[in-house]
Amino acid sequence: MKKIKKITALFFIVIFSFSLCMSAFALEIKETRLELNGKSAILMDATTGTVLYENNADERLSPASVTKIMTLLLVFEAIEEDTLKWDDVLVVSENASSMGGSQVFLEPGEKMSVEDLIKSVIIASANDAAVTLAEHVAGSEEAFIEAMNKRAVELGMTNTKFENATGLDDDTVDHKTTARDIAIMSRELLKHEKVTDYTTIWMDTIRNGEFGLTNTNRLVRFYRGITGLKTGYTSGAGYCISASAKRDNTHLIAVIMGAESSDLRNVSATKLLDFGFANYSVYSDKSLTTESIRVYGGKSDAVATTYDEFKTLINKANTGKIESKIEMNEYVEAPVKKGDVVGKIVYSINGENIGETPVFCAEDVEKITFLEYAFRIFKSFLLK
Repeated sequence: MKKIKKITALFFIVIFSFSLCMSAFALEIKETRLELNGKSAILMDATTGTVLYENNADERLSPASVTKIMTLLLVFEAIEEDTLKWDDVLVVSENASSMGGSQVFLEPGEKMSVEDLIKSVIIASANDAAVTLAEHVAGSEEAFIEAMNKRAVELGMTNTKFENATGLDDDTVDHKTTARDIAIMSRELLKHEKVTDYTTIWMDTIRNGEFGLTNTNRLVRFYRGITGLKTGYTSGAGYCISASAKRDNTHLIAVIMGAESSDLRNVSATKLLDFGFANYSVYSDKSLTTESIRVYGGKSDAVATTYDEFKTLINKANTGKIESKIEMNEYVEAPVKKGDVVGKIVYSINGENIGETPVFCAEDVEKITFLEYAFRIFKSFLLK
């Protein structure tokens, strides 16, 4: 019995290794060393989560205001859950107004809409606006920090600990994260597509046009396809950025931590993004027509099938080389439920599998009763 278990374990290890080899074949990640300024860096595909480049990406470092990506994520999730609305007007607390660093100089008791507070956080990196939102979403900044850390765990950000909602680190003990974890939370925030309506703004105003905002992310003005996302700086953290950009079907996230200046940070992020766009692209397919499948013992003799759009990251050298093949069951037994898997589409390059997507039933089919079956036989007999 032990021998059988060992053989089974070995079999799965071989299969897993083979899968990794196939993925590597399709993607062909380049072992390039880019000249970047900073303590750590990572380049991630926002669509698939694939890492295209990394350097010291798991060292725990102070993130400065890049922290606000998690703050914004929780705010956008609250809006999605309808516990917070864009036009809600929040009252600024004494605690929120006391935040130093980047701010929009909110006064205790001042009222501001959620939308203007979000703009202030995204564009001007306003600490007072961030805390105002945090206190309203969770009831207190302390409760919000607990929610930040809980969400980090849920996302698999294994090397992150938040101690505030702003990134100010003058009195923190272990407020740290990694380039990899920043890319993970950036990817999650970008799933809320409306965020890019604000992260791509260069200049705007609040307080009925009386107070100007200028984006701390200069790439918004100068990099083609930029979608955001957030900069940060403290004397302890250095210059940090999570920069996202989209060209055609490819959406990338470049993270730089601990750069020596804002210019060097921006140049390094640009190099990462340029490298990604030059070498990789997202392949997507929703062009195949899947046929219906025969149903045995159902009220209908057949059921239509469909599949979700397939997406994978490929090296641009493999563009035009992808082949697809539909593999379907001969039939399915009733009752059939919408979403039941009845086949798959296999994608390959030069015969090597690079991924697959399930084919499933597009509708329910009930099991036929004896009386219904008898009536069907009788009806067919009459029609002869």
